[in-house]
Amino acid sequence: MAYKISDDCISCGACAAECPVEAIAEGDGKYAIDADKCIECGACADACPVGAPSAE
Repeated sequence: MAYKISDDCISCGACAAECPVEAIAEGDGKYAIDADKCIECGACADACPVGAPSAE
């Protein structure tokens, strides 16, 4: 299942910079992951300073 970004997101962009398939974009108040593009690699979760991305 694709990763999702929680409301803990601080919009720093660290996750988007690490995504190998460019599935992450700035959304309304936080970043969002396109579930159709996400390959579940976990790079976003590893890069996030507040642990906002998670697999659901």
